[in-house]
Amino acid sequence: MAVVSWKEVLLLAGLVVGCYWNSLSCGFVFDDVSAILDNKDLRPSTPLRNLFLNDFWGTPMSEERSHKSYRPLTVLTFRLNYIFSELKAASYHLLNVVLHAVVCVLFLRVCRLFLDNISSLVAALLFAVHPIHTEAVTGVVGRAELLSSIFLLAAFLTYTRSTGADHSIVWTPIALTVVLVAAATLCKEQGITVVGICCVHEVFVAQGFTLPVLLDTILQVFRGKDGFPYTVLQTVLKLIVLIISTLLLVIVRVQIIQSQLPFFTRFDNPAAVSPTPARQLTFNYLLPVNAWLLLNPSELCCDWTMGTIPLVESPLDLRNLATITFYTLLGLLAYHSLRYSHSSAKTVIMALSLIVLPFIPASNLFFPVGFVVAERVLYVPSMGFCVLVAHGFRIVSHKRQLKKISWLMIGVLLTTHAVKTFNRNWDWESEYTLFTSALKVNKNNAKLWNNVGHALENQNNYEKALQYFVQATQVQPDDIGAHMNVGRTYKNLNKSKEAEDAYLIAKSLMPQVIPGKKYATRVAPNHLNVYINLANLIRTNDSRLEEADQLYRQAISMRPDFKQAYISRGELLLKMNKPSKARNAYLRALQLDRTNPDLWYNLAIVSIEMKEPSEALKNFNQALELNPRHKLALFNSALLMQESGEAKFRSEANRRFLSYVEEEPDDANGYFNLGMLAMDANENPEAERWMQKAIALQAGFRSALFNLALLYSQSKRELEALPVLDELLLHHPEHVKGLILKGDILMNHKKDTHGAKACFERILHMDPTNVQGKHNLCVVYFEERDLPRAARCLEETLALAPNEEYVRRHLNIVRGKMAAMSAAGQPLSSEEGAKEPAEQEQEQGRGGMERLLEEASTGSDKNARKSSAAGLRAEGEDQSEALESSQADKSTKEIKDIEKKRAAALKRLEEIERILSGD
Repeated sequence: MAVVSWKEVLLLAGLVVGCYWNSLSCGFVFDDVSAILDNKDLRPSTPLRNLFLNDFWGTPMSEERSHKSYRPLTVLTFRLNYIFSELKAASYHLLNVVLHAVVCVLFLRVCRLFLDNISSLVAALLFAVHPIHTEAVTGVVGRAELLSSIFLLAAFLTYTRSTGADHSIVWTPIALTVVLVAAATLCKEQGITVVGICCVHEVFVAQGFTLPVLLDTILQVFRGKDGFPYTVLQTVLKLIVLIISTLLLVIVRVQIIQSQLPFFTRFDNPAAVSPTPARQLTFNYLLPVNAWLLLNPSELCCDWTMGTIPLVESPLDLRNLATITFYTLLGLLAYHSLRYSHSSAKTVIMALSLIVLPFIPASNLFFPVGFVVAERVLYVPSMGFCVLVAHGFRIVSHKRQLKKISWLMIGVLLTTHAVKTFNRNWDWESEYTLFTSALKVNKNNAKLWNNVGHALENQNNYEKALQYFVQATQVQPDDIGAHMNVGRTYKNLNKSKEAEDAYLIAKSLMPQVIPGKKYATRVAPNHLNVYINLANLIRTNDSRLEEADQLYRQAISMRPDFKQAYISRGELLLKMNKPSKARNAYLRALQLDRTNPDLWYNLAIVSIEMKEPSEALKNFNQALELNPRHKLALFNSALLMQESGEAKFRSEANRRFLSYVEEEPDDANGYFNLGMLAMDANENPEAERWMQKAIALQAGFRSALFNLALLYSQSKRELEALPVLDELLLHHPEHVKGLILKGDILMNHKKDTHGAKACFERILHMDPTNVQGKHNLCVVYFEERDLPRAARCLEETLALAPNEEYVRRHLNIVRGKMAAMSAAGQPLSSEEGAKEPAEQEQEQGRGGMERLLEEASTGSDKNARKSSAAGLRAEGEDQSEALESSQADKSTKEIKDIEKKRAAALKRLEEIERILSGD
């Protein structure tokens, strides 16, 4: 076997980089979204074993909706990409380009087995630049083709070394071949077809059989005239080992997919559900269509499903001529290669085996697949095509009169293909560019119109997206998904009536429910979302909640394993104040999927609604065990621990809030609750830092502003609290407790009775029945020595709160002072004469400094409801000064009694409120 030189490696690598360097600027498009962005198996938090339990898209293989594509090694490389660069698309594309270069080098090694150095290099160069490969190389999910091809070629090259110099069997390469075949299959299913390629090579190349000789040998053996020659026995033994190992791989594969084929709709592959002869004629016609894409890749399309290729429904359809021509040419090539034993025949038979065998799984001839034509599945078959082209080039170039023109043509071919590949890469830059380029090739595919609409929808361009969705319904009127897209877009445009009409059209296209009949084999899971979407729309109207529930139950009756229906119904039942039924819905969903952290989270929310905090905490912990970075579970479980008031939970609650802010560094609520925990622990500097962080992220954060001011006040830094309160009242001018705290500070620490009066009067302007504001205003009047007004004010306050003893006591004090001053002939107000010093008594008021319960946050994700949140406590004392009248002739005993009463008042316990508010 001729080796590959470093110059050839550099040439191939340079050509690949030249053709594909612009792919590094492309994003995640089309199937990349499901395989990369939405696939939880890529995240380090997901157990590695899930890669071997789930399909290529992260769906458990046990679920009926699974695609049954088992490619754990490919997903493992995605996971490695994620570890190094998370979701930066450039790194994923870069690795694809590198893998394509590796495939080109291995392919060159394979070509050296059948072609001379120049022809094999031509084949490898053509393979490197062929435009049909853009989907496999530039599309990130095409990595399955690249990895499978690497192991496929490596397995074939290894197998070619299984015959020793004396024609004996070398078992080590055969064992290694089996391992490489298994690896190729774990990258993509078609990898197993390399066994067939190895068998063809063993019989027709290594052993040199032609079809006539092979048939004659078999006949001689069956007639008993001669025994098996030793070389034939060795060949049979090697083939038996390969075939048995292949059967074992197939059995394991069938067990993994649980003996189920994936479900595809007639929109994915219309011919698959068509009657005879349309099904057979269409599937056979698809073979020349694929061959034409290899010959003339001028019009490439990312999606060939639905109406892209109309069905061939009649034998009289002219397209059948293409099918006949294809089979004729294929038959002639096969006849030439199988009948003769010269090197040209061996080259052709290996080229045909590379074309035909890897394509069989995607041909639809033996079992239906989820597509009509897919350019990426031509990645390996194009190797055989390139060998045929290079072989033809070798034959033509050996003719002197055609040598120059053959070189010119191959140069033009390589150049045009390289330019086409480079330009085609730009189509994969974004979903919008990809699908609009596809519409230029085919306007009869409703899926393409839908996908352009999705791309515009992701840009929030709903008006234009709606035009494409409507066009999809016109191209394919019975496309349920298109009508659902129209409904969703109308909903985004706040046109509920139009949205409901569109959903109803989609619903009318669904099979009618017949009690007791199972629809799992007829209804695509995505189409059942029409019931979910319609129910979600109408449940915004409280008078139609029962109607929405009926739709959820209808979806469940059509597919009892429809997990999302149970989840959505659980949310609705919570809204209907039926928590026990909601719990049953979530428990049913958990029977279908116990590894879904969102389900455990929602179950925790139900437990909170049912006043079962310990059970809620258990469910939160279960969600975090499955996904330690589950943001909602982190936040709300920490909040639940914080609100419990138990010191044993404080450390863990703090850890979870810290984890939450790592996940959501821009959410002020996380920092706010960290501040509240620090205040609980009397860690004032830490509390101040967290509160300031929350305020910096969310201007006007009322809870953070008030509690920071309260923290300053409790720390004897009242003057620092004033600018914080000013900011609070700037954003929330009706914040009563902020006004009270500001008034207290102005009166007690700045002696600014005018400013304090303005605060209390503003409170009474908003709420004339506010006892606390009214009482504190009375104190201001007393501070201003306006005793008659203070007395009237306290009388009015007592009328509002006749059971408040402290108001009655203060009124008696003022009245006593007024009586004493009248007896002494002193003026009763500052405006009536000279002031006389008076004794002051510190009396404790009600509810001066309080921490208010504010709603920290609300929100939801696809499968989870967020509990509202931050439990601020109300605590503190309001020291309102009140002057106590003291007669000059009072006895010492009476003064002592007054002092005892004052001491008892100062010992009053501070009031603590804890109010929970829910979403």
